[in-house]
Amino acid sequence: MTGRNKLLGEDTCVHIFTVSAAMVGVCLTVIGLLRVVVSIRKADTFADDLLAADAVFFLTSCLLAYWALRSRSVARMHRVERFADAIFILALLLMVGVCCFITFAIAVM
Repeated sequence: MTGRNKLLGEDTCVHIFTVSAAMVGVCLTVIGLLRVVVSIRKADTFADDLLAADAVFFLTSCLLAYWALRSRSVARMHRVERFADAIFILALLLMVGVCCFITFAIAVM
């Protein structure tokens, strides 16, 4: 494998690592904001549970990207990177679903 392909893999891993870590923080912040809204409106929602699961997906993606960055084998790095990428995409899709759910739940409250 050429040096350029290895750098492209590392670059992707760095992006997955940094964005996933930031998204864990976003999920935790939104959980806190939802808890405030729930306590004010006296209505509970399932969205905070979904966001907690989403935070776990983002954390898993972050840790896998870190593992890929630390891997000495280029083949292993690409395998782990693909897995991290798949979990990252899954977490993003779940976040979009949660956003739709939150919008609906707040509109109905």
